[in-house]
Amino acid sequence: MRVLVAGGAGFIGSHLCERLLLEGHQVTCIDNLCTGDLNNIEGIKRNSLFRFILQDVALPISLEVDVVAHLASPASPIDYARLPVETMLANSLGTYQLLEVARKNGARFLMASTSEIYGDPLEAPQQESYFGNVNPNGPRSCYDESKRFAEAITSTYRRMYELESVIIRIFNTFGPRMRREDGRVVPNFIQQALAGESLTVYGDGSQTRSFCYVDDLVEGIWRALIREEAVGQVINLGNDAEMTILELADEIKKITGSESEIAFQPLPEDDPRRRRPDLSKANSLLSWQPKVSLQDGLKRVVEWFMSEPGN
Repeated sequence: MRVLVAGGAGFIGSHLCERLLLEGHQVTCIDNLCTGDLNNIEGIKRNSLFRFILQDVALPISLEVDVVAHLASPASPIDYARLPVETMLANSLGTYQLLEVARKNGARFLMASTSEIYGDPLEAPQQESYFGNVNPNGPRSCYDESKRFAEAITSTYRRMYELESVIIRIFNTFGPRMRREDGRVVPNFIQQALAGESLTVYGDGSQTRSFCYVDDLVEGIWRALIREEAVGQVINLGNDAEMTILELADEIKKITGSESEIAFQPLPEDDPRRRRPDLSKANSLLSWQPKVSLQDGLKRVVEWFMSEPGN
């Protein structure tokens, strides 16, 4: 297959590019590097099946491909607070441009959406049928609402043009290549613990998250790309093992041997209180479930942070 990975120099995108190359497919990575990093694709850039294009996905794209995977968007609160307009354009105009590539080529289209479209959910675990509880005017709305639009236009192309599409909703994912300045809780806690600094917990730490190791997530994305059963579906991908932020802090302190204290800070506006996916559809349609335990995944990430220059 000829696969276009938009956002392929990012954290998850670069891992997906590697997996596709491992399967023997031709991969074109397009990225404007606003949050991506060329270091993430250093190990594959000389592969004869790989090509990199420096471009914003909001601009017209002309390529011959069989599959389009849209992972191009800032994805952490720090990033989309810094780049709110760019985030909205990547998920609106960028999604349109990539859908047009898929339509013109008769290609399959995968939209990487997010658990953020559920907002601060009033039900747990979150099923794909849940419509969410989202503030359309809050500080997170540039990401939440643009992803909801991206889902809507993807579904519209499926209905209007019979486009083979699948929407995946990615829950909290962690692993090597997360940026130090990413702002999300796993790299924050690991850096603070390794430096002997206090671990910053927002609110009282009772809010919950569920953390999926990146290798497991990429396996789910790969299956969503190739399984006929996934076409036309919206599918949660993540880990359904729910834990509080304080429990995560304790686990990272144990793994790093840190004696860091906890520093409590005010909870940001619209920060979700619970986050846990219902994985029934992923299990039934993709025969997929996460395999890497939180403890094993965190150990791998701590080792990566310690081995990387500048970490």
